[in-house]
Amino acid sequence: MGGSSATGSTADVALDEPKVTTTSARYPIGTPGQPWAENERATWRAQQAKKRSYETDVVRAVDRLRETFDVVEYGRVSYPPESYALFAIRSRAWRDALPCVLVTGGVHGYDTSGVHGALRFVEQRAAAYEGRVNLLVAPCVSPWAYERIHRWNANAVDPNRSFKEGGAAEEATALMKLVAPLRDRFVVHVDLHETTDTDETEFRPALAARDGVDHAPGEIPDGFYVVGDGDNPQVEFQRALIAAVAKVTHIAPPDAAGQIIGSPVVADGVIHYPFKKLGLCAGITNARFTTTTEVYPDSPRATPEQCIAAQVAAVCAAIDFALQRTF
Repeated sequence: MGGSSATGSTADVALDEPKVTTTSARYPIGTPGQPWAENERATWRAQQAKKRSYETDVVRAVDRLRETFDVVEYGRVSYPPESYALFAIRSRAWRDALPCVLVTGGVHGYDTSGVHGALRFVEQRAAAYEGRVNLLVAPCVSPWAYERIHRWNANAVDPNRSFKEGGAAEEATALMKLVAPLRDRFVVHVDLHETTDTDETEFRPALAARDGVDHAPGEIPDGFYVVGDGDNPQVEFQRALIAAVAKVTHIAPPDAAGQIIGSPVVADGVIHYPFKKLGLCAGITNARFTTTTEVYPDSPRATPEQCIAAQVAAVCAAIDFALQRTF
């Protein structure tokens, strides 16, 4: 997710949209004070090189799960000459009487542990919930960005602002269509993300340049935290996730102002945003229990394996909490 926002008086500020300031580092694309046109977007796109393979890392992993789970191709995104099939993993023993759980990863392509955490959950932990919940897992929502380890899609659009009617990201639209028939049946949605050092070195400066405003430097939290829905606060639910993850890796402390990425801390490692208002993935259902997770893979105190394990722990804690209190 990354970025600056807050509840209350600053709730209209999107999560990672920069505040206008009088100082800014010059981003190499665009003209200061002017939003990008298609020429600047094309220049940016041409600079984005593949760093890993969606086919190798994700599609093959999904294929290995077909013996145990149903796999749905729910859409395709095309950025010629490349085209990517979008996959979701679904409980084979789906029963209409059971509550539904949605897990999403890779909404931002650089959310590495989100993608692999979603897959790891299905591979190692999903069987424990068979006959108790219906699982729907979309492990890599943004394949083009996954390959380039970026937040945006090929059109320099952030999918995690596009989960709304008329949203500009194909990735978001495809997932919304998949989820729509079940929107009111989900009880849990966990959206798996990361906050990295590149938020400050690349992504927020690029966002400011794209939108023709100045970049306001921020602070990257060192540790795991969760973002709950400010319009549906479920603090005890979020506390349960934090307690589970604290057994795996450290929790991000608040900064000197008592905030995490510009938002007041409402409990240890917990902040709030208005999900639906901002067009965030975590707001695409009407589930009672919803959250975005954030791990910090650049921390000297965490390994890639811990980050993946933290995502899995959060998903399991979310389902366990809902099952204990709802059914």
